[in-house]
Amino acid sequence: MTGPLVPFREIVLKVHSRCDLACDHCYIYEHADQSWRTRPKAISDEAISWTALRLAEHAKSHALPSVSVILHGGEPLLAGPERLRRICEELTAALDSVASLDLRIHTNGLQLSHRYLDLFDAYDVKVGISLDGDRLANDRHRRFADGRTSHPLVLRAVDLLREERYRHLYLGLLCTVDVANDPLAVYDALAELEPPRIDFLLPHATWDDPPARPDGSPTAYAEWLLRIYDLWDGQGRKVPVRLFESVFSTLAGGPSLTESLGLAPTDLVVVETDGTLEQVDSLKSAYDGAAATGFDVFSHAFDDVAAHPGVRARQLGLAGVSATCRRCPVVRSCGGGLYTHRYSSRNDFDNTSVYCADLEALIRGIEQRAGAGAVPAAVTEPGALMAEHQDVTRTLLAELNEELGGRGGEAWDEAWELTCDLESRGDLLDEVCGHPYTYTWLQDTLAALREERQGALALALRLPSYLAAALVTGRDTTPVRLRHEGGRLRLPALGELRLHGTAQDGSAEVRSVEEGFLVAVDGGEPQLVRLDGRHREGSDWRPVRTLGGDGVPLLRLDDIDPYRDCFGAAVHGRLDARETAVWDERLTEAWAVLADAAPRQAAEAGECLSTLTPLVSGEASLRAHGFGALGLALPETAGGLAVALLRGFRRAKLHALLEVTDLHAQDGWWSHPAPWQDEEVPVSELLAGAYERVGLAPFDPEGADQAMRALTTLESAPELTASGHRLLDELRKECGRG
Repeated sequence: MTGPLVPFREIVLKVHSRCDLACDHCYIYEHADQSWRTRPKAISDEAISWTALRLAEHAKSHALPSVSVILHGGEPLLAGPERLRRICEELTAALDSVASLDLRIHTNGLQLSHRYLDLFDAYDVKVGISLDGDRLANDRHRRFADGRTSHPLVLRAVDLLREERYRHLYLGLLCTVDVANDPLAVYDALAELEPPRIDFLLPHATWDDPPARPDGSPTAYAEWLLRIYDLWDGQGRKVPVRLFESVFSTLAGGPSLTESLGLAPTDLVVVETDGTLEQVDSLKSAYDGAAATGFDVFSHAFDDVAAHPGVRARQLGLAGVSATCRRCPVVRSCGGGLYTHRYSSRNDFDNTSVYCADLEALIRGIEQRAGAGAVPAAVTEPGALMAEHQDVTRTLLAELNEELGGRGGEAWDEAWELTCDLESRGDLLDEVCGHPYTYTWLQDTLAALREERQGALALALRLPSYLAAALVTGRDTTPVRLRHEGGRLRLPALGELRLHGTAQDGSAEVRSVEEGFLVAVDGGEPQLVRLDGRHREGSDWRPVRTLGGDGVPLLRLDDIDPYRDCFGAAVHGRLDARETAVWDERLTEAWAVLADAAPRQAAEAGECLSTLTPLVSGEASLRAHGFGALGLALPETAGGLAVALLRGFRRAKLHALLEVTDLHAQDGWWSHPAPWQDEEVPVSELLAGAYERVGLAPFDPEGADQAMRALTTLESAPELTASGHRLLDELRKECGRG
């Protein structure tokens, strides 16, 4: 086993090894491992103390910010309130100043009383209760040994938890699925109790002891759960259901929210009533001794258990599932299923889950039902992508204000007040957030502040320059105070004013007027800067010029902005009039080529592109700039520029998409054959290559063929999210249409 140890963040502490119910589906008493028979009924004081010590030691050595301890059994309430109080006291004292402690208890609720709940309130112990639904469903398995129902007593316990003074302790309900029960009746009965969360659990089973399938359907459990999903979804998802939310999360590229799904490494250890340390409890369903490690809290640290081969086997992610699972498109969501459910005496745990067909049907069923709603409009609508990227920039602006935390002084406070005012007055703030290099400035400034770089505050105080530029563009006469630096006053997307007679930093006031704007430097008399000519340029004012027109999109030729140097290649300095004319002429010719070869893409690029920055040479990489900017070295021919524009736009668009939605998971576990090279590549490279080649198909038929083969590979890529699959649909439609 390779890789670092995964520290335990969750401890299951067995405080009592017996139970007051005789549930016939219990993995502790009714399955293969019968070690409970030889263990003490209640955990000893010594075992409690050592557990607290080991946990604090583990949290400190791994610098864990928080740990969770679940009090479990048997039935943990049988330990009695005094023993439970001692456990809470010892754990709280041991973790004090080491890590935050999240205490929970999982109980059948039969013994729950005000006395217990007052204790749990004192130590903030959250309470989860096992309940399988309505009385008919619950009594199918959860009965007393003499056959009596437990249902009324469980409802009484839930009612206690729902009292106002205890409601904050109500963790949720745990329901074991039985396909013989009516799923809608089960859900209705659980939802009626207003739980903060419902956990649906598949009954523990293995290939040697498979789950019941009364009608013989290989997907009976998925069908049962999907009937609940449809009701839950139709009612507005009023109660969180962990299983469904976990599938949502993994489909969107996020983590699993439950141990039974996903590829995240296990971070749980069990402490038995005799102090022995074991692996996850469900392994008791596999075979006698499956959970054993040979360690105990008296002589061993939790790190010893973390290094145990059995634990490590559940920390290998994709490498830890069967070969069949590794080839399955839904493995990232299901994770091969619960480790226990893979067991067979023939192949040990090197199998698919005994619920494999159910898990695939459940995940695909949820994806089909919820996929469209989970996909941002930005994946299919260019205008939505631009709007969402502006929202990202707005979020960064808010983060900057929060990061400063009052350090910006009066200058920042004044600028922030104006920012909030512009937000309330319509689309003027769009001018600020829509400029591609605003995004670059914000990223650079936030990084400088967080790394405590010298001059970071001065970077933040460039905000008024962006506001002034927006107000001038919008012909708004609100005056703005801003800084000039090194003899230059910059208005992003407009230009820069060279100030004669000063190389020092200072202040200025800018106010829009009909002809342009007035600027008063360091309290001096206002001077007029005219903005009424396309290429007009005085000796002091250097405008950002425009290219295009007459059927060609108007694009800023930005060779001034200090944040334009964000393409990973050397940017060109200020172009002279002749060089600008060459760019303008070649752009006009190139756009004609582009519009003829790929009219739909030319129209979209014309709507989305706003800024061209000349590069000295080389090809721009995708770095920290907003959607709408391209960095290009000028090709020698119009055809070359048409291809460069299209390639740059495709790359920029995909980069922008990845900024606003997860198209694939970031795990890095898989690699895929790329038709354009010998080596296999990560899904990010395969998707980027296919996306670019689909767009360039009108100019490169061979690349189009490679793209089609890549799309076929991507269809079965486990990493793709719902958004990623929707993008594939768009690419399939686009193929061959230019």
